[in-house]
Amino acid sequence: MKLQKLYRTGGAAAAVLTLSLGLAACGGDDAEPTSAGDETNSEAPTESESLMDEGSEMDPAAQTYGDGCAQVPTSGDGSFDGMATAPVASAASANPLLKTLVAAVTAADLVEPLNSAPALTVFAPAEPAFAAIPKQDLDALLMDKKALATVLSHHVVPEQIAPDQLSGEFETLAGDTITINGSGEEATIGKEKATVLCGNVPTANATVYVIDSVLMP
Repeated sequence: MKLQKLYRTGGAAAAVLTLSLGLAACGGDDAEPTSAGDETNSEAPTESESLMDEGSEMDPAAQTYGDGCAQVPTSGDGSFDGMATAPVASAASANPLLKTLVAAVTAADLVEPLNSAPALTVFAPAEPAFAAIPKQDLDALLMDKKALATVLSHHVVPEQIAPDQLSGEFETLAGDTITINGSGEEATIGKEKATVLCGNVPTANATVYVIDSVLMP
């Protein structure tokens, strides 16, 4: 009850006030009043929450690196913003650097497995990487679904790897391993010593490193 209103109502209100105070006293001290400071503290975001908010607003392009990133569209599905919201196979489908890779992934029936995986790192050969393979050999590989799936799976690691954690040996979806020497822009991948053209590209379920060579199991 509001005390000022009770005082204005006269004798009857005074009786009500007396009864109310008596009931409040019987209630004990279980509940303590909340101070203005407590309310402020409970509503203020923690430092970790603030960092999460900042991370959620980060420009996907800001974390990428490499000269090849300049060839990625600045808007639309194939842009860094567009790729960040799509699962990896769908994200790659609109990127002009990855046309042949996407055709190979489709031919090997790997679109759904890659899109539905929870966390991946994909070393994605760019167009020049496939162009370096003799056409006859590339056509033969694209026609052999089992061999193609093995080669493509060799480019995929079932975890997300940050640029500063690239160095080491990693198990691939093909069931073999891939060795990476160096990290970040200095990294070379596999026995082919592929280099990164555009690295740390985010998609909804994967981190993508666009590379300049096709890796063979």
